[in-house]
Amino acid sequence: MDQLSIMVAEPCEGFELLDSGDGEKLERYGDYVLRRPDPQALWQKNLPEKEWSKASASFRRDGAKGDWIIKPELPERWAVKVAGLYFWIHPSTFKHTGLFPEQSPNWDWTRAIIKKAKKPVSVLNLFGYTGGASLAAAEAGAEVCHVDGSKVAIRWGRENAEKSGLADKPIRWILDDARKFIQREIKRGRKYDGIILDPPAFGHGPNKELWKIEDDLLPLLKMCHEVMTPDPLFFLINGYASGYSAIAYENNLRALFKEGNFERGELTIRESKSGRLLPCGIFARWSK
Repeated sequence: MDQLSIMVAEPCEGFELLDSGDGEKLERYGDYVLRRPDPQALWQKNLPEKEWSKASASFRRDGAKGDWIIKPELPERWAVKVAGLYFWIHPSTFKHTGLFPEQSPNWDWTRAIIKKAKKPVSVLNLFGYTGGASLAAAEAGAEVCHVDGSKVAIRWGRENAEKSGLADKPIRWILDDARKFIQREIKRGRKYDGIILDPPAFGHGPNKELWKIEDDLLPLLKMCHEVMTPDPLFFLINGYASGYSAIAYENNLRALFKEGNFERGELTIRESKSGRLLPCGIFARWSK
């Protein structure tokens, strides 16, 4: 049976999805509860409005713009522990918090592959954001190259590594456009055993380089394959808000790797009380 996999992030000490619905989600990050939009929550809420109104911060949109309404008790930032790693939480102007807990099953997957390899492993994490995948790989023993086009994200990732006790691990933090970086790595002859790719649908590099997934993903995938070792271990690609199916991502991996284990599916978070799943993105992954 050719099926899609559903990856589920369960509630934990550092993060809990309390409720969702009517285009919003209610989340607990450590000791604080946040309320923010989520277009996937196309159903009714379970909790009454009085519970939602207790949130320490709420993200509200005014046309194309948005901002947080923050209560006095909320600190500027605070740390939470998810999947054995620490993350600094800081509500940003783009409604993000610095943590994507739905990725925790992927982190466990990469950890297991790296530990099972029983050899030195090099990992490239492109569009690495605040470093969850990079930290998980480094914790498992890999040498990691983390690339992102945002100076803020790079600093955030370094701080997460320090908070997680991983500051001395071999992680290279690179501020660069993913395509330009890969082109240079090809010329340098550098190779990687595993690649993690988390491309946005649309974005800009550090020098305003335009990224459009419909134009740039396929050339990037080809270049990524060129920098893999002759006997690679894994390739993981995630998708958010691009409108594509996980099947499309898997088809690309099957074009790169003729043999091995292929998976594709959805990333979700389980509501702690109802058990309902909130869709959070798609993934496709290959392993040897």
